[in-house]
Amino acid sequence: MSDRQPLAGSDTHPATSDVEPDGPEEKTPRRRRGLRIALILLLVVVLLGGGGALAGGLYYRSVDKSIERVDAFEGVPEASRPPVAAKGAMNIMILGSDSRDPESTGGSRSDTIILAHLPKDRSSAQLISIPRDTWTAVPKSREGRGGRDAKINAAYAWGGVPLMVQTVEKFSGVRVDNVAMVDFAAFKEIIDALGGVEIDVEKGFTTKYSLIGTRTFKQGRQTMDGAAALDYARERHAFPDGDFARIRHQQQVIKAILDKAASGGVLTNPAKLNSFVRATSNSVAVDKSLSLVDLAMEMRGLRSGNLTFFTCPVKGTGRVGSESVVFPDPVRSKTLFDAVRRDSVPDILAVSGK
Repeated sequence: MSDRQPLAGSDTHPATSDVEPDGPEEKTPRRRRGLRIALILLLVVVLLGGGGALAGGLYYRSVDKSIERVDAFEGVPEASRPPVAAKGAMNIMILGSDSRDPESTGGSRSDTIILAHLPKDRSSAQLISIPRDTWTAVPKSREGRGGRDAKINAAYAWGGVPLMVQTVEKFSGVRVDNVAMVDFAAFKEIIDALGGVEIDVEKGFTTKYSLIGTRTFKQGRQTMDGAAALDYARERHAFPDGDFARIRHQQQVIKAILDKAASGGVLTNPAKLNSFVRATSNSVAVDKSLSLVDLAMEMRGLRSGNLTFFTCPVKGTGRVGSESVVFPDPVRSKTLFDAVRRDSVPDILAVSGK
């Protein structure tokens, strides 16, 4: 790109807000806008799989039917898609955005992009966060938007879920088998239903973008209710590495939810499990082919200790014209996604340094 400027060696400042789309944004249903803590789908799967007290098929199917379905692959040209994943493996693109974030200026955003790799044996899961400001090629949508380099989350504003599928596939070379989106509205209730979650705050800070105006977090381990956990996972301005700190905190909260759900009596208490799963399922939208019933049974033994979180390799941040963006590391990214395509968990972990 002719307007790309050299990276400063220590430039880890957060990228700015999303690129403006070509033309006015289209309004999207609240449920489709999602939540920044975007792994609630996987949480539902784990809880359903482990919930022996409510393991009846009719219950599973009633929950499955209550979840909204989206046509995630409509108009995605098959000829341009990567090959099908290694036999038995599955790659799920999880999208989330925070439409109630005080900083949000529009609804058609995808603030969180996670490519979740489920290996053939379903004994673990590797979750790769792709920074929302990653500079990459965005294919042209059916409406003629895009067709140029931009921040990766511009694809959602320009062409919805199908264009996000195309963009992530083009960026990674990994075929997206399924898609999940999560709604902001139920987040507080989900954590509050668990009685809060335990979070180890790496560094004390104050956020000015709290649900209550401002909120101060002290360093150390503490119990957070839903509102506090959301504020914790949302903040980026208080940290020199901005969005990268926010990604780390998102991952902390996800693991804390899974740990609390597995150990807090939810799985063995039919009333609690039913309330929790119903609230969660109301916040989830998935593509038309994804069966939560089947996936739940396959992954019923998964716990947070089997999950590995990391961020797609990047060179750092910089500017393209007037935009502050994240530049991916093409060499390390290729190695990572090649390992994903081959379903080689040891190689995936080696790239991430885990």
